Amino acid sequence: MIKDNLFDCGHTACLGCGEALAAKRVLQVAGKDVITTDATGCLEVFTTRYPETSWGVPFIHSLFENSAAVASGIEAALKALGKADEVKVLAQGGDGGTADIGLQALSGMFERGHDVLYVCYDNEAYMNTGVQRSGLTPFDTATATSPAGKYSWGNEHRKKDIPAIAAAHGIPYVATSSVAFPRDIENKVKKALSITGPKYIQIHVPCPLGWRSKPENTIKIAMLAVKTGLFPIYEIENGDLTGVRKVSEPVPVEEYLKLQGRFAHLFKKDGGKDEIKKIQELADRNIKKFRLN
Repeated sequence: MIKDNLFDCGHTACLGCGEALAAKRVLQVAGKDVITTDATGCLEVFTTRYPETSWGVPFIHSLFENSAAVASGIEAALKALGKADEVKVLAQGGDGGTADIGLQALSGMFERGHDVLYVCYDNEAYMNTGVQRSGLTPFDTATATSPAGKYSWGNEHRKKDIPAIAAAHGIPYVATSSVAFPRDIENKVKKALSITGPKYIQIHVPCPLGWRSKPENTIKIAMLAVKTGLFPIYEIENGDLTGVRKVSEPVPVEEYLKLQGRFAHLFKKDGGKDEIKKIQELADRNIKKFRLN
């Protein structure tokens, strides 16, 4: 039951913002005895418009690249004050502030073993600054810096596998989740906070503005990402894959792609079917790798 409204209404997120839905769920589970850091990005901008804030807990806006570093300092200070058992530390960032600009600080936090939960809200581009591609932008996505045109299909690179990078550091807990499955988010945040040491959770959060999708389709699109195999949901504990969300009957990737304007070129240009096959192969590879069915 929700007893404390720690992530308050009145913020300026776009209609259907998956990030706002996920952040509210994360904070409700983390509770009031938490200090949170947040990298520059959509979540920071739409929740902290001066002189107002949506945060009902101590909130520190860091630079774009150092949410994990600031959280590490907070955790060290709490230890020095003898309050490490009283207060949890939550670091947050978007896909750009996590997979690209903030990767060095995140790696350092993992390597040093800080007792911090890092949550990446993965909306697959730099949405706050104009929908530029990030390291987590999917293959063939049209963005401001990877436009689809006469000679281009959009982003030429696959999503960077940050959960695997996190797990390679030997940290005790790594997980993925989706805003389509709020109970899954709750369970994983609760579990992560019960574990001592660095933890990483990556949550898939559709962005209607950047994905050029209808706001009312946010949850449907997020669910299709999971059901196609394009965004597998799983847990890794101490290096071992310990849990996956099964996909008994995978959905063709077309069902996911056609709801988003960022993939519209795949259905309009000659050769689009071949590109969709490549995306289907990525989904099939995930299904096989994580034994989703």
